[in-house]
Amino acid sequence: MSAEPTRPVPHGPVRRGVHLADHTTLRLGGPAARFTTARDTGELVAAVTAADAAGDPLLVLGGGSNLVVADSGFPGTVVHADSRGVATEADDGERVRVRAGAGVEWDPFVARAVDEGLSGVEFLSGIPGRVGSTPIQNVGAYGQDVSETIVEVLVLDRRTGALRTLANADCGFGYRDSAFKGDDRHVVCEVVFELTRSRLSRPIRYAEVARALGASAGDRVPLAEARATVLELRRGKGMVLDPDDPDTRSAGSFFTNPVLGPDAYADFRKRAAERLGGGVEPPAHPGPDGSVKLSAAWLIDRAGFPKGYGRGPARISTKHTLALTNPGGATTADLLDLAREVRAGVAAAFGVTLVNEPVLVGAAL
Repeated sequence: MSAEPTRPVPHGPVRRGVHLADHTTLRLGGPAARFTTARDTGELVAAVTAADAAGDPLLVLGGGSNLVVADSGFPGTVVHADSRGVATEADDGERVRVRAGAGVEWDPFVARAVDEGLSGVEFLSGIPGRVGSTPIQNVGAYGQDVSETIVEVLVLDRRTGALRTLANADCGFGYRDSAFKGDDRHVVCEVVFELTRSRLSRPIRYAEVARALGASAGDRVPLAEARATVLELRRGKGMVLDPDDPDTRSAGSFFTNPVLGPDAYADFRKRAAERLGGGVEPPAHPGPDGSVKLSAAWLIDRAGFPKGYGRGPARISTKHTLALTNPGGATTADLLDLAREVRAGVAAAFGVTLVNEPVLVGAAL
């Protein structure tokens, strides 16, 4: 890793009282005390540095697709990362390194890679948000994670005020996790991906994708076909943003798929058999370390919370039990009440405690 001092540059004007509901995919969240937009890395660094120098609470906001913001809003400075820069850094004819600013929209970035014949992110099509959030959550879907292609992350170290380049191994990537998650020391400024020059996808790992493509696990298909199939699968679950579809007014999957150790998994199997009968086989994905990943969507449904289940004006998506939605008129408090009910119901039914995937700002479950 390397470090270099930051250079102060101006950042955008500061506005007051901007409603964060206008900047989140849930369309929830109260006003920000201060709100400014950063259109490149220099402005992002300047805005963050200024907020820190003033002792102001800080929220760096991208596409707002993974945020649940309190109805009271945010009492400090919100810096909206809205950069556009994408550049090829290296190309040896087989591997291509591409650097993207934190504010670059993710799905157009994926579309560009597919159009240019670069494989490695095609199964991550249709995911809302921006590049800067991808390493934080180790964003993944359909058997592909960004940690497989990220080689470097340029961050602002808020303790030292320096820009640092972190290699993949320094990022602490895990399932929907990283060294950045839950720790506000580093602000992601730019991400470097290493993609492969190929018109074929990476090998298919996800059974649902294989079925939709009429292929087998391990097969490779044309990039455009892989992208189109994933987009269609996501649309069917209300996971592609559509202003005319209230099911897409969500933060995506609200809970992560739980990963259990051998003893906890044995206890879960016993409880599931007692509740549902011995003939029911819960979906499970064994890991190389003896752990087992369960399906949160299956747990929610079998605990008595079907698609479309509502609590007040908030509801579970009519297309997918993992998404909690704001069809219109809900508040953050309403949504969190529903999340608590679902979490408690799954724990009572199966002894498994679900963990929220979105970041909660000024709120808690």
